[in-house]
Amino acid sequence: MLRSRNVSIPAWAILYLLLAPVSQSTESIEFVQEHLPEIAMDNRYASLPLWDACINEEESYCLAVNAGYARTYSGTLSIDGPMLSLSVARPVGETLQLTGFVFFDDFILAGGTEHRPLEVLFASPPLALPEQAEFTGLDGRARDIGLGIALNGAADWGWLPPMEWSAGLMWQQFKLSDYRFDYLIIGGSDAGKTGTLDYSATYAHISPFFGAAWRRARGVWQYAPHVQFAVPLPRRGVEGRTTGPGFDMAGNTADNGNGKHFGDPSVTIGFNVTYEPWNLTVDLGSTITQALLEPKVHEGVQHNFMFSACRTF
Repeated sequence: MLRSRNVSIPAWAILYLLLAPVSQSTESIEFVQEHLPEIAMDNRYASLPLWDACINEEESYCLAVNAGYARTYSGTLSIDGPMLSLSVARPVGETLQLTGFVFFDDFILAGGTEHRPLEVLFASPPLALPEQAEFTGLDGRARDIGLGIALNGAADWGWLPPMEWSAGLMWQQFKLSDYRFDYLIIGGSDAGKTGTLDYSATYAHISPFFGAAWRRARGVWQYAPHVQFAVPLPRRGVEGRTTGPGFDMAGNTADNGNGKHFGDPSVTIGFNVTYEPWNLTVDLGSTITQALLEPKVHEGVQHNFMFSACRTF
């Protein structure tokens, strides 16, 4: 055993830290596990079917299928999977369009071996935390389902280029299943202790959203740069359950005095490109901006990729 300041650290733990081929980060496991599903929610907001190419068409109804894929990771931890939405739109009067939509996003939660600080903010386990730990065993699922309604119209305020606007409301439910880690503390006075962290939970929100687009046409091509803002309400405390030597505790960060953190306001920026003969729209802008902005907004996440395309009928 090695000793320093009256704290015993097993020699095997130090050797393991030096030799193990693992990911080691400064952000705590609790910090990162929250950001992975929040980015998945932002990817959904970025791909809402609000700017499809059938707006302002003369048909009574316009159907659209939007399909996409997203992958987000931090170290070896990842959330990835397909995104699907169906929408129907119809004109309301001469200048407005009403759109209803449903969506279903199905993700896999996975991870390898991580070295991160162990921090538990949803409860107060009898451990000296935060402390460095090893995390393994993540093999879960996440599903984001919902429905919404939006009203689109046109505006020309003189001091801005003519634009289309959209405003609406959506209900969504983000369900995390088997979002579970096994931990081994490898530092401090509790070195060698093991247990589990389980962040499985279901978060439901009512999310108002609004945005603006500036559509242009050139031959058989349409272009629509757009910006959207969404606010999932209410913001909720992060839920969790943890076990360890002699304890089994559950709670959430709000009730434990550590605030409501799940459900961040979202700003997304896109650039739709539509090829009219195929009625096909690809949002190239969101692919780029979600990759650049999300790791800045949600610190501790290294990479976010999202791609979506829409076909109208």
